[in-house]
Amino acid sequence: MDKKTTEFYERLKEELNSTTKKWPSEYLYKFIVPSDIEKIAQVEAAFNNLGAIIETRESKNAKFTSISISVLLNNADEIIKKYQEVSTIEGIISL
Repeated sequence: MDKKTTEFYERLKEELNSTTKKWPSEYLYKFIVPSDIEKIAQVEAAFNNLGAIIETRESKNAKFTSISISVLLNNADEIIKKYQEVSTIEGIISL
């Protein structure tokens, strides 16, 4: 992981810990991926067996799909771990 990415995750962890009153806490992920069934399935698979609520919506031109995932996680490290896990999916954008 490069220095910029490491610093981003460190800042995110600090922010999550300062704004979250108690854990476990509900967290909303938002991603955009190319409209490819395999890429969408990879994102969804990362949240399997976590009781996540997953909503997908295709863009007007059908080139991209937005994915919103609401899930209950135990701490900031778990949230960051999921971001890192899906960051390997080609073309994914985290919002």
